[in-house]
Amino acid sequence: MSHPSCRFCGHSLRHTFVDLGLSPLCQSHITSEQLNQMEPFYPLHAYVCAQCFLVQLDQFVGPEDIFSEYAYFASYSDSWVEHGRRYCDEVCARFGIDRGSRVIEIASNDGYLLQHFVARGVAVLGVEPAANVAQAAVTRGVPTLVRFFGAQLARELAAGHGKPDLLIGNNVLAHVPDLNDFVAGLKILLRAGGIITMEFPHLLELMRQNQFDTIYHEHFSYFSFTTVSEVFRHHGLTLFDVERLPTHGGSLRIYARHADDPSRPIGERAHALLALEEEFGMRRIATYADFAEQVRETKRALLEFLIGAKRAGKRIVGYGAPGKGNTLLNYCGIGVDFLDFTVDRNPYKQGKFTPGTRIPIRHPDELIAARPDYILILPWNLKEEILATVGALPGLRARFVVPIPRVQVLESPA
Repeated sequence: MSHPSCRFCGHSLRHTFVDLGLSPLCQSHITSEQLNQMEPFYPLHAYVCAQCFLVQLDQFVGPEDIFSEYAYFASYSDSWVEHGRRYCDEVCARFGIDRGSRVIEIASNDGYLLQHFVARGVAVLGVEPAANVAQAAVTRGVPTLVRFFGAQLARELAAGHGKPDLLIGNNVLAHVPDLNDFVAGLKILLRAGGIITMEFPHLLELMRQNQFDTIYHEHFSYFSFTTVSEVFRHHGLTLFDVERLPTHGGSLRIYARHADDPSRPIGERAHALLALEEEFGMRRIATYADFAEQVRETKRALLEFLIGAKRAGKRIVGYGAPGKGNTLLNYCGIGVDFLDFTVDRNPYKQGKFTPGTRIPIRHPDELIAARPDYILILPWNLKEEILATVGALPGLRARFVVPIPRVQVLESPA
C-alpha cells in the first residue's frame, strides 16, 4: 500500500487519525433533478504526520471543484456577523487600524466581516474564490476579487493593489491543499510592520471534545498551535500572540508578523499554549491513537437514541445543513429513515437535498407545521443561537438533540 505525503513537510503518512469511511463533498447539495444520478464519494481518512504532527486528509479533488461555487454564506449566522464586528473593534483599537490603513481578507465570503471595516472608512479588499458568494459581498459594498490565493496572486496584489497593514484569513487555512504556497503568499503580501490574523478550529479541542464532524473534504488540514507555528516559521513569519476562542467548538486566533520585525515580541499567551500542547502530548504520535474509538462510540450512541425514538413513534427533523452535519449524517448512516427533513436559513440550500443522505432541506418556517418531537441540531457550534431563536417559536414543543461531544437532549427554553 502506498502512503500519501504530508502537505507541509513531505513525510510519508503512515499513521491514521480517524477513518470516517466514504463521504461526498459536504457542500455539494443535490437538486431534485440529480436525485437519480450517481454521486461521487471519496475516502474521508485523516492521517497524522509523525514528523510535524499535522493532521490532514489526502486530496482527491482540486479547490476549484469545491470552492468555485459555494453554498456557505456567513451572514446567515447572526452570531458570526457579531463575531466579525467584535473582531473589527478589537483589532482596530489594538493595532491602530483607521482610515489611513489598508486591510485585505482572504476567503472573505459574503463580506460579513469586511463590512465592519467599510463602515469605519477603512480601505478593504476581499479575495474570495466562489463567485456566487463574492457577488453577495459586492452587493454589500465590499470590493471583492474572485481568485484563489497563493504566492502568485500575492505578488500581483502587492504590485497592483499595495501591501496591507492587516491581512486576515478566517477559517481558510484548513481549506488550502497547497499549504506552503498559501503561507508563502502571506509572507509576500504583508507589508513591513504589518499584522496577519487567522482563525481556525483548534485540533486540541477537536480531540478533547470529540468534534470528528469538523473533518470533511473541504478541510484539508487540522492544526495545533505547535504545528501551525512551525509552518509559519518555515516561511519567515513568527506567531507572536494567540487567543483561544469559543467559536466552532474551540478555535485559535493567531497573530503573525515578519520574523525580522522586532517590534512585537512573542507574548505570554503563545508560550503558555505551546506548553499546554506539549503537556497534552501534541508532539507524541501515541496521543492521536485513541481518537478513532471515541468517534465510533459517538456513532453508536447517536444511532441508539434515534432508533429508540423512532420505535417509540417520535418524529425527528434536523436543523441546519452545514458541512459538519453532512459528515455526521454520512458517517452514521442517517437518512430519511431517521430525519424527515432538515431546515436551513440559507435560501441557496432550500429545496435541495443533503449530499449522500438525500435528506430534504426546507425553510425554517416548516418546523412549526411539522410539529416534531425532536430537532437534531447539526451546527452544534451554534446551539445557543438556535435554542434562543428556534426554541422561542410559538407552537413549537420539540426537544433539541445535540450530537457532539456526546448525545444530549435539551428542553426548549420557551
